[in-house]
Amino acid sequence: MTSYWKANQRRLAPWLFLAPGLLMFAVYVIIPIFQSMWISFYDWDGLGEATWIGTANYVEMVGDPNMVTSFKNNIIWLVLYLLAVPAGLFIAIFLNQTVTGIRLYKSLFFFPFVISQVVVGLIFSWFYAPGFGLLYKVIEFFTGTGIAVLADPDLVTYGIIAAGLWPQIAYVMILYLTGLNNVAPDQVEAARLDGAKGWRMLYYVILPQLRPATFIAVVVTVIGALRSFDLVSIMTSGGPFGSSRVLSYYMYETALSEYGYRMGYGAAIAVVLFAIMMIFISGFIWKMWRDETER
Repeated sequence: MTSYWKANQRRLAPWLFLAPGLLMFAVYVIIPIFQSMWISFYDWDGLGEATWIGTANYVEMVGDPNMVTSFKNNIIWLVLYLLAVPAGLFIAIFLNQTVTGIRLYKSLFFFPFVISQVVVGLIFSWFYAPGFGLLYKVIEFFTGTGIAVLADPDLVTYGIIAAGLWPQIAYVMILYLTGLNNVAPDQVEAARLDGAKGWRMLYYVILPQLRPATFIAVVVTVIGALRSFDLVSIMTSGGPFGSSRVLSYYMYETALSEYGYRMGYGAAIAVVLFAIMMIFISGFIWKMWRDETER
């Protein structure tokens, strides 16, 4: 054993350092994923005996109006949440300058990222509040009638997404600021000598070097849009009339709240959410890999 270790020490040492993290990842991520898939084929309340029902939970989803509403809201979340990527990029470019007071500006833009999502939800709940909320008062001043955003089934989802975009844009901005620090200055100077500037400089010189940051920004934004549980829970609890439900919140309602502790149905929702997430992320990884191999 000693001779084998000496002969393969350089090859085995990294795996020994990775072993604790890989073990934790397997126990708390990989195994629960497969457990959720298995539970989704059962009718189970979480305590009693589980009954095998096959794909009945998935069949029920097709005709479940709450599931349809949750899925539609998740698509809206996904489309609008991705606005955080270009917004974060342009703010990062603006802040990537050496001018007087730039550290103060960076701190102000960074501030939303360090705030808890619970605090963000409460701030925007007060911001939208009928009667005394700032947005309500501004709209009332200009139109004569205020709008209760969180009480309007047609507007509530967009109001929550706006609250989520505030810290998400700050997060993406930080990723791009880090990426901009690694942009090769010699390539920028060469492009300037060739007459490139403005959008041409951004598209042909800067963005190709920001691909790693873009990949991480898109992945974390997609994950944030699809899980989007905390803001919905804090701001509306899925209301009004269930119009702001998303898949993650409906999963919680079904499995752990007054809907009857249907662990199997909740697990089936979790599997669908996981599949959607993997489709988007895998598609983006494939596109990046294809672009890299074609270069």
